[in-house]
Amino acid sequence: MSYKTPGVYVEEISTLPASVAGVETAIPAFVGYTEKAEQDGDNEALRMEPTRITSLLEFREKFGGPHPEEFTFSIVDTYDEDEELIDRVFSAALQGGEPSSYKLFHSMQLYFSNGGGPCYIVSVGDYDDDIEAGDAENAEGLLGGIRSLEKVDEPTLILFPDAVSLDQLSGYGSVAVEALTQCNKLKDRFTILDTFENSIDVGDYRGALGMSFLNYGASYTPYLKTTLNYEVDREASAIAHTVNGDPPAGATDYSAVANFATLEGEHPSIYRSLLAEVRKVYVELPPSGAIAGIYARVDRNRGVWKAPANVSVNSVISPLVKINDELQEELNVDPSTGKSINAIRSFTGKGTLVWGARTLAGNDNEWRYVPVRRLFIYVETSVKKATEFVVFEPNTANTWVRVRAMIENFLTELWRDGALAGATPDDAFFVKVGLGETMTSQDILEGRLIVEIGMAAVRPAEFIILRFMHKLQES
Repeated sequence: MSYKTPGVYVEEISTLPASVAGVETAIPAFVGYTEKAEQDGDNEALRMEPTRITSLLEFREKFGGPHPEEFTFSIVDTYDEDEELIDRVFSAALQGGEPSSYKLFHSMQLYFSNGGGPCYIVSVGDYDDDIEAGDAENAEGLLGGIRSLEKVDEPTLILFPDAVSLDQLSGYGSVAVEALTQCNKLKDRFTILDTFENSIDVGDYRGALGMSFLNYGASYTPYLKTTLNYEVDREASAIAHTVNGDPPAGATDYSAVANFATLEGEHPSIYRSLLAEVRKVYVELPPSGAIAGIYARVDRNRGVWKAPANVSVNSVISPLVKINDELQEELNVDPSTGKSINAIRSFTGKGTLVWGARTLAGNDNEWRYVPVRRLFIYVETSVKKATEFVVFEPNTANTWVRVRAMIENFLTELWRDGALAGATPDDAFFVKVGLGETMTSQDILEGRLIVEIGMAAVRPAEFIILRFMHKLQES
């Protein structure tokens, strides 16, 4: 500084290194079909626009509710010889035995009930549209929705529960590959996959995923019977009334009631009884929504380095397929392709637990486990954002020291929190930067500042082996 006027001048000297602020690790982006995509009265304003929400109430305001299901209601009356009603049985069943194909809203319910927080929604269509893979280039369908996420920096997880309703496994495979490719390209997000069908026969499913970028995704099976209920299509649901015996003259024929909505006004007590039967029909869902919530819960309570496994799944009655040790062997370790599928299992006295923490790259010793892959994503993204201030700074020893110090401080905190293995920080990580160490003179001339970071990430204890033996009497 040039001083030309007499006086007192204050200079502040920076002695502390800049710090690395850890990024968020569990901000999922849900891609799928919604009732609407409304903003400022325009029902299409948010279509194909990644939109941040923080609660299910906000989702309802912007994207509407679930697809209403058509039910067939049954009332069976039995009369005795004196024309007295001796029995009345109510029941409700989905028309056709199958619900609609739209899974996103109920997956959101499962996400929030399992500990989810802020997330992004990409609405790719409404309930009048057929679910289709679409076209990424033209921003159509599920592929277009995934492509739209590239422009948004915050999401760290990608999932698409509606994709299990596609007509062909090849379509699901194209959506999964698009998501995995984006994760590898941006290196700041991870994909949660469902198996295409509710089955442990996943040979064809593994084949549809290809062999590229498998460490950026994890797949879970089977589907879940949840505690959630369907919403009734009150205008389309029909009522069947059967009478056994001799009813009295003038007995009400509920089959003549136009629909469920009319029944509420004309016969409220019967309406409430049938509505109670609807509450006994539970939503069955692919598990990705619950898994995203569990990722958020575990990250918040323990850290991204803790495996999201051996954790209970909330709002779930049971898995739809019972998996035992023998069945899980084929899912967890696949000798032919190496693609691991994580199981969700029910244990007596414990409930429903996530019982696996492998990425799709099950044969990869570096990236076999979900917490290892996600920890590296977390550190890479955090350090990348924190070191942006170095761009166009002098490529000299002063800058190198500042960069090394800020990264070492960040990794030391992670080591103290238990994210890195080692008795000392030197055992847990290293940070190298400097001329003759990571850079040559040519690198400096060409403007490259190269930092090498190594971390000893903690890995989950997947196989607990207890060895017992007889100890002989010694006295």
